[in-house]
Amino acid sequence: MSDVAAGLGVRPPTVADVARLAGVSAMTVSRVINGQAKVAAATKERVLGAMRSLDYRPNSMARGLASGRSRSIGVLTVDPLLWGPSAALHGIELAARDRGYTVTISHLGEPGQDAIAHGAALLRSRSSDGIILLQPRSDEAAATDLNGSLPMVAIHSSVHGRYPLVSVDQRLGARMGTEYLLSLGHRTVWHLSGPDVWFESLERIDGWRDTLSEAGAEVPPFVRGDWSARSGYLAAQEILNNPGVTAIFAANDTMALGALHALHERGLSCPGDVSLVGFDDIPEAEFFSPGLTTLRQDFDEVGRRSVELLIDMIENDVVAAEPPLLEPTLIVRGSAAPPSH
Repeated sequence: MSDVAAGLGVRPPTVADVARLAGVSAMTVSRVINGQAKVAAATKERVLGAMRSLDYRPNSMARGLASGRSRSIGVLTVDPLLWGPSAALHGIELAARDRGYTVTISHLGEPGQDAIAHGAALLRSRSSDGIILLQPRSDEAAATDLNGSLPMVAIHSSVHGRYPLVSVDQRLGARMGTEYLLSLGHRTVWHLSGPDVWFESLERIDGWRDTLSEAGAEVPPFVRGDWSARSGYLAAQEILNNPGVTAIFAANDTMALGALHALHERGLSCPGDVSLVGFDDIPEAEFFSPGLTTLRQDFDEVGRRSVELLIDMIENDVVAAEPPLLEPTLIVRGSAAPPSH
């Protein structure tokens, strides 16, 4: 161990310590760490040797100081207790950590443009380098010019044309679930939808309706829920008041759980009397009784794509191209079967 390192005691080495040992300026050390400017090979080797001797480990704050950035991503999000937003947040945090960025989260309270404006201002005040807008509510889509000069990427949003959008193809997922039930021999499929102000809900309604129309099947009226199990239970009760219901496509797994309870309460079996398909593939879905057939969204990949896009915009000052929609995956379990009558 060098004399400099020995004199540090328990204090971790700093850029200044590396600079003194290598006989260069702190700025030169920072340039070597960040690879931002040409440094003579011999000088670079002295700096790297000093770092090894001191067991110096660059941290994100040091890199941020050298680059003039905070290496922090801000996320504006809706209710984090809902599965979709919470799963997307998890994916964002994993991807940001892999790139040496931290994540600052601002939760939107009451929906609307003012809430997003205030959240964006808060993230700017906390020196976020860019913002990921996780606001799948369609009534907030007009609030698209709130980030000033900060780069922005949107997730699962109806915002198009201004910022890159990362999303799973919700219409395709609804089509896949509806087509699967039709392929089992059901004459039509009833739909338990999400709230009318959510982008995913509207897209899933369109996918379900278009699939039935193209198949020449009856398009029954859909019944809205609010993503909760209780709303799924109440909506399923309303649907089951109609004669001849044999298949239900629920817009999320939590509402499908409520629908299962409604079926059991009426003495109906699933899938014997009524088949059921959900959306999201929450961790509990396979443990429903029966296990729920559903559409899986890859939220880790959503997080990775959104972070990679945003960092490319931050570090390279480019307008990122919007990536193609991610395709959901149909997960077949025991809740759907051919009609028994």
